[in-house]
Amino acid sequence: MTRTSDLLIVGAGVVGLAHAVEAVERGLDVTVLERDAHAVGASVRNFGHGCLTAQTGDALELATRGRGTWLRLGAEAGFGVAECGTVVVARSAEERAALEELAATRGDDVELLDPARVVDRVPVARDGLHGGAFLPRDLRVEQRRAAGAIAAWLAARPGAEIHFGCPVHGIAGAGEARAGAGGIGDASGDGPVVVRTGRGEFRAHRVLLCVGHDLDRLVPGLADDAGLRRCVLQMLQVRPHTPLTIGPAVLTGSSMLRYPALSGTAGAAALRERWRTERPELLDAGVNHMLTQLPGGDLVVGDTHHYDRTPEPWTDETLDDLLLAETRALLGTGVDVVRRWRGVYADAPGEFLIRPVAPATSAVAVTSGIGMTTAFGLAPAVLDRVL
Repeated sequence: MTRTSDLLIVGAGVVGLAHAVEAVERGLDVTVLERDAHAVGASVRNFGHGCLTAQTGDALELATRGRGTWLRLGAEAGFGVAECGTVVVARSAEERAALEELAATRGDDVELLDPARVVDRVPVARDGLHGGAFLPRDLRVEQRRAAGAIAAWLAARPGAEIHFGCPVHGIAGAGEARAGAGGIGDASGDGPVVVRTGRGEFRAHRVLLCVGHDLDRLVPGLADDAGLRRCVLQMLQVRPHTPLTIGPAVLTGSSMLRYPALSGTAGAAALRERWRTERPELLDAGVNHMLTQLPGGDLVVGDTHHYDRTPEPWTDETLDDLLLAETRALLGTGVDVVRRWRGVYADAPGEFLIRPVAPATSAVAVTSGIGMTTAFGLAPAVLDRVL
């Protein structure tokens, strides 16, 4: 029998790890259980983009709150976090208008750029540029190393344990057998919650389920009630024919139709209306064409969006071709594909899902694809609520 932790977290993606970091720093004993040998989900398949400025409401508040934690953990845990901002490229009058509207409400967080200054910051093609904006508070996280580095940092903290390759089969209150294997029990007793795994039982006074889109594997009824489904993205790692150095993340007009601080502008509405006839393929595929650069120089390019509770397993080559054509036009150079993958994240109405599962067990998920941006702001808010 293992110890009884103050808090047990199921899931070692960025959201689960953020809650573990916050709990350890509050002096709690924390156990993290992860079914895989290392993080392979949304936490490593993304752009590594800390997209603060394009958020609104709670997401903006949480992103702002977590920004300092990313910077501190990057230094302490040994992975890259760069204060290099984002450049949003405008290639139409509507896109430029959307950025001007954002700048009018965000002060120093948005610096408008003329075409020459856009090219000074990022090596995009000059043809058709209407200008752009620099968002200096956005971050770039070394996404393929961050989760592993944070897990290693946590494992070295007093009171923290992380168990990889440890799939959870069910959860029940102490002494309760009625939940049965694979179920979530009614932990109504005063004793600890018992978490059954493929490697034995773990006990804790509180449990958080931070398993993202796989919440429907553990608590399908809750997932049904929440309208949970999977958002599947097609993404690419490409190598430019001409070596490029790109510090900031680069967003485009299609990004302005997705991120709420921009999608609510009149400029974005006009752009969407024009694209209904001129670029319907971008709208149909839910394209958010953006890119970030990996440490070796390759670019992460994406992405398309498809929503379903159980998506079909196939990728669509025409979607990759669409992203590649947009990338070549944006950069003015050819690119070769190095890797292709599908990103997956939990989607549901609202940006965050925080639901009680049983008296001592709660589910926490970021349901809008902004887990890396908001996790370290969300964690203290959740712990204030559930502990």
